[in-house]
Amino acid sequence: MAEAEAAAAALRAGQLIHLPTETVYGLGARADDAEAVIKVFDAKGRPRFNPLIVHIADLALAERIGVFDRRAKALAAAFWPGPLTLVVPVRDEALVSDLARAGLDSVALRMPSHPLARAVLSQVDFGVVAPSANRSGRPSPTTQPDAFEETGNFVAASPDGGACTVGVESTVVSLLGKARYLRAGAVTRDQIAAVIGSLADDEAEGHRSPGRLSLHYAPDAPVKINVEKPSDGAVYLSFGPSDYAGTVIPLSPTANLHEAAANLFSALRRADRLKPPLIAIAPIPVTGIGEAINDRIRRAAGYIG
Repeated sequence: MAEAEAAAAALRAGQLIHLPTETVYGLGARADDAEAVIKVFDAKGRPRFNPLIVHIADLALAERIGVFDRRAKALAAAFWPGPLTLVVPVRDEALVSDLARAGLDSVALRMPSHPLARAVLSQVDFGVVAPSANRSGRPSPTTQPDAFEETGNFVAASPDGGACTVGVESTVVSLLGKARYLRAGAVTRDQIAAVIGSLADDEAEGHRSPGRLSLHYAPDAPVKINVEKPSDGAVYLSFGPSDYAGTVIPLSPTANLHEAAANLFSALRRADRLKPPLIAIAPIPVTGIGEAINDRIRRAAGYIG
């Protein structure tokens, strides 16, 4: 696969790439190269205190980088490859730069399931940091054109893996002491608990997870959530049928949560391109992956509901 080979070569040379995954498109760099990681922060305009997720091709590399206890191994067996990130103690600090870990003694690891991401990662012998390929605070890209629009000027390779099938960033679970559900995603809280038992409150270690800033995934237009009747002039992101007479961008015409998750960021971007006075988002049930959707739209709105 020529695109994968070109992307792997760029990573080995310390350059940035776009990494298509099942969740969103990532802005990839080798995790053990501090200068490459700095390029990611510069391209995104990302706060330096926000740690990055390290993407790996196999469990052997994951266990060289981090310490996997019984719970970590059970979750990896159940959900990898897939949209789950595990925060574990770092084993070998040389394999993930201090900047990528935000100076922490922990590391966030994920094995993506997207075939193109796996083709790239299987050709390198290091982990790859790959935060979403948008400028910091902007909606995450879920197609290659959107990724290129955001950060294309910074990458040496931008392989096209098609539209992301999950559409929201990975679930993040901390296994530092008590297990904690730090960020909602396609792997739900109940699914995690079914494998390793009950989870503790998530707030104590929120600084160890990406995507925890209050105003995050934000378009330029103001966003209001849980809107049943949009005001005139607003662009409305609907969930299910809508009789709004203005501009409607459906997240899911049939009120399907998985479809809404896959369409969320592209819908926000489409709405923002219209330069409306307001982007209004319909109420979304907080069940299953709906928890992740609500997390993202609250951050897009700066928790203004």
